Amino acid sequence: MTQQDMPMLIVYEGELEGQRWVLDQDQVTIGRGSDCDIVLPERQVSRHHARIERDAEGYLLRDLGSKNGTRVNGQEVRDKPYRLKDGDEIQIALCVKMGFVGADATLPLELTGPHRGLRIDQAARRVFIGGHELIPPLSVAQYRLLELLLDHEGEVVSRDAIVEAVWPEEAAMGVSEQAIDALVRRLRERISAVDPDHRYIVTVRGHGFRLENR
Repeated sequence: MTQQDMPMLIVYEGELEGQRWVLDQDQVTIGRGSDCDIVLPERQVSRHHARIERDAEGYLLRDLGSKNGTRVNGQEVRDKPYRLKDGDEIQIALCVKMGFVGADATLPLELTGPHRGLRIDQAARRVFIGGHELIPPLSVAQYRLLELLLDHEGEVVSRDAIVEAVWPEEAAMGVSEQAIDALVRRLRERISAVDPDHRYIVTVRGHGFRLENR
């Protein structure tokens, strides 16, 4: 199993918002202590707060006698461990919220309902399609291209503008049309893997590319 296929935790509330960890060990300890596998800096978090354990059936979340508790989907995890499933919301000490992303799944981080189309969280450099985050994240070049197209949604973006935005350090040297086409193709493939029913990036022959959001 590759790292991409393994479950992961994604923080969406707390000091480490946007941070993610792949669960690639049999045991992953969560806490404030520097010897933990996942170190959370909040003072309310116990030194050794909780542990995720892998067994033959999947993953268990166990509270390690923490002072301020561990919750899943609002329910406290006490003496008995909780079996994690895709989309579970883990709350550590009421101050950190994480999403559990099961293997071969994408967690809808937007928990307030369905979101159509494509959007970017520019502060965290995260991309969402229909409320589902693109995992693994886009490459730097793919992200820069998508950000440019979204900034000019509905407008034709020229190849020269793409070169300046995506490869600013190479703009003076020139970037081949093949390199631009290959980048657009890879970005289209990443988007269509999540939403194959809509063509977001349209080629305008002789002019450039246009983003048509849902």
